[in-house]
Amino acid sequence: MIKVKQPLKLSVLDLVPVFEGREDTYALAQAAELAQAAELLGYTRYWAAEHHDMPKLACPAPEVLLAYIGAKTERIRIGSGAVLLPHYSPLKVAECFQLLAGLFPGRVDLGLGRAPGGSAHVSMALSGNFLENVRQTPDKLKNITELLMGSYMYEGEPVGARPNPPVPPEIWMLGTNRKSAEYAAKFGTGYVFGQFMSDTAGDEVLKAYREAFVPSPLFPEPKSIVTMGAVCAETEEEARRLASSGAALFRKDAQDGEAAPYFETKLLIGTPASIANRLQELSDLYGVDEFMLVTMIPDYRARIHSYELIAREVW
Repeated sequence: MIKVKQPLKLSVLDLVPVFEGREDTYALAQAAELAQAAELLGYTRYWAAEHHDMPKLACPAPEVLLAYIGAKTERIRIGSGAVLLPHYSPLKVAECFQLLAGLFPGRVDLGLGRAPGGSAHVSMALSGNFLENVRQTPDKLKNITELLMGSYMYEGEPVGARPNPPVPPEIWMLGTNRKSAEYAAKFGTGYVFGQFMSDTAGDEVLKAYREAFVPSPLFPEPKSIVTMGAVCAETEEEARRLASSGAALFRKDAQDGEAAPYFETKLLIGTPASIANRLQELSDLYGVDEFMLVTMIPDYRARIHSYELIAREVW
């Protein structure tokens, strides 16, 4: 039997950047504008990342921003990319996202990560001993899955995460290596591989996730997304110029006017046709039909235009 390829799905990861000369509040307004544009263009998801005390990034609490984004949109799925689980109580995380799922039924994703999201001192101020909290990740992930399935017990007594939405949030584990993939497989969650910030071969990590996957009520079969950096323009020259201008947003020691090889291994840079072709090649390599794109170029209009060019070419 010939297997018919599914059309590619595209989603948006927003770090909620604060570009030079702009206020944090302006960056938050631009997050909503990006989500609205993504919805009109046919993107599947809009996810917001979590960072703490980073002057160029404006979102320390995705669940708060997502409530605003959800009210500004109608159909696009909204989620966290990611809630940094070591810092928080599983019950509180589950309650926040159950509430979002009650407000926006069938649209909410709970993306979970293990990174600190800031400096060592910020992590200590936020939640104390971060390394000890990281060691508790498997237990916390287990607790969250049980809370969303209504089977969580604390000291022998049932504890629920309310409200009870008509459709629970989808749980996704985010990561850049095999450890996060192992967690996603063990607890039967979706898995998002962050190729844009990883030097690990994504195809091998995703293969390991699929082979070790244990079906769950949340995900009866493995499901994965790959996150890539992307900068698209009408010409290769303009795309490279934009990528070079945004390079410092990814790596502090990037030189002005230079798109270093480091970025090219994680960024798709080019025209709509070249990026669409590359996405199809990567789809075959990784065995996925959905890519989440992060576009860090220091111009909000050009950022939306990049997403627009890619969407119109892919679909």
